[in-house]
Amino acid sequence: MPTHSALADVHMAVAGAGRVPFLAHLYYDSTDPYTVQVQFFDRGTALARWHFDRQMLAEGLHRRVGEGDVVFRPQRTAGGDEVLMELRDHTAPDRRTAVVGTDTATVAEFLEQTYALVPAGTETLDLDGPLQDLLAR
Repeated sequence: MPTHSALADVHMAVAGAGRVPFLAHLYYDSTDPYTVQVQFFDRGTALARWHFDRQMLAEGLHRRVGEGDVVFRPQRTAGGDEVLMELRDHTAPDRRTAVVGTDTATVAEFLEQTYALVPAGTETLDLDGPLQDLLAR
């Protein structure tokens, strides 16, 4: 069960405060080959955990992709290329949206390592094992 993880510096644009920096822990487990997990941290405190479609994240490096709760899109800035993650909380009364950005190269390198573990198009899920465990109960 190979895995890959990486830390990334990220930021969120906050009205009146500019860019607020924090950390993201990107995690990939080959037993769930379609999914990338991202947990956001600030000073060691876990803020939120999201699960993203790996292919959607990869496409988001080059073009706007997604709808609903998650949208990825590239952005060119004076500091370099970024990928923005628009994360929407539809369960909150005010339907909040957070826009989190990080360096495109960091995400691209992380994804490259995940594709070394499970190449695109070779993803499979073992549903028989968990289904047999469930039926055995």
